[in-house]
Amino acid sequence: MQVQVVDYTDKDAPQKFVESLRTTGFGVLVNHPIQQSLVESIYKNWHAFFQSNDKHNFAFDPHKQDGYFSPEVSETAKGHSKKDIKEYYHIYPWGRIPTQLKDEILAYYQSTSDLAAELLDWVEAHSPSEVSKKYSEALSNMIKDTPNTLLRVLHYPPLTGDEEPGAIRAAAHEDINLLTILPAANEPGLQVQQQNGEWMDVPSDFGNLIINIGDMLQEASGGYFPSTSHRVINPTGKGSDKSRISLPLFLHPRSEVVLSEKHTQASYLLERLRELGVKA
Repeated sequence: MQVQVVDYTDKDAPQKFVESLRTTGFGVLVNHPIQQSLVESIYKNWHAFFQSNDKHNFAFDPHKQDGYFSPEVSETAKGHSKKDIKEYYHIYPWGRIPTQLKDEILAYYQSTSDLAAELLDWVEAHSPSEVSKKYSEALSNMIKDTPNTLLRVLHYPPLTGDEEPGAIRAAAHEDINLLTILPAANEPGLQVQQQNGEWMDVPSDFGNLIINIGDMLQEASGGYFPSTSHRVINPTGKGSDKSRISLPLFLHPRSEVVLSEKHTQASYLLERLRELGVKA
């Protein structure tokens, strides 16, 4: 089953989009409202930031989880032993953001969060009644006024040949949150695992908007919407000497939102961060 590329402006876009999420865990939108010029400017400006020493002045806060995560403290995906080949910065509107980058990145955060609420309405509208009754409140309401939605600016540096054997840019993993919204990166490499275990490339033409299901939506829907394993593979040939910038927005409910009989957002997140080794 292929990930569907859906025209956001089509009248049947909601149905096609949710169908793709349900069958593959991923959906791709074109002709969406996120400005490509804004995305390109963010890529350029944050690439410069990652090349500077200023990033070390924003070292991440282990309690608040905001700021700069160096390659040395980068994540190890659940079930893996090697760290990913990446560095990244965690953006929250209440967190620390370099002054010269703040207005632009927060404009992106807000516009993408607004679109996210609409996409969650699509998901709920096309959930079977036995699934939608599991939701403790409207899905789009779960993220209303949330302080927890995370924008991660990722930098995958050029490969040098000195990487740890077997390490890749992002090992196979599932996301923790409700939905993840990702403008196609400036370099390819994103793959999703199919039900038969094989990997397929996610349509990542520049300008595409890629959306995938996270574990919290899987939990809230009683497994109806699958959180699918995905990864970012290492480039080969000429592509290996290029940086890759990526901008995933991880939609997180408010801390008190009930996901299931077992979990609130807060209890679920704490469990997963401990598994990732980035929370004591």
